[in-house]
Amino acid sequence: MAVSFAEIRAEIPGVFDEACPTRVVLDHVMSKWGVLVLIALTDGTIRWGELRRAVEGISEKMLASTLRTLEKDGFVARTAYPEVPPRVEYSLTPLGDELMERMMPLMAWIGVHAGDIVER
Repeated sequence: MAVSFAEIRAEIPGVFDEACPTRVVLDHVMSKWGVLVLIALTDGTIRWGELRRAVEGISEKMLASTLRTLEKDGFVARTAYPEVPPRVEYSLTPLGDELMERMMPLMAWIGVHAGDIVER
């Protein structure tokens, strides 16, 4: 059985309160674009253009902003190579891998049930 909200709050006092940092992390990780970028990176290292194609509908500006945020949070690693033309690759960090191990079952569940839920 999953851990309950009450159990989490008992173990970590103040968690999820208004001023708790969990709200910032949830906002970054669970945003529409944050989730899709993280999912795209679960298959391994990927270049900018490939990532943009993998996350259909994201603008260059939003992709750059999302990647900066996820990199700052420690979920994504950015590697720039001093080449012409410049080559930049993105991958999940160990923290990002750990997050996605937990998040992918939820994403799979959503994939299975999204059509039925939206039709309601």
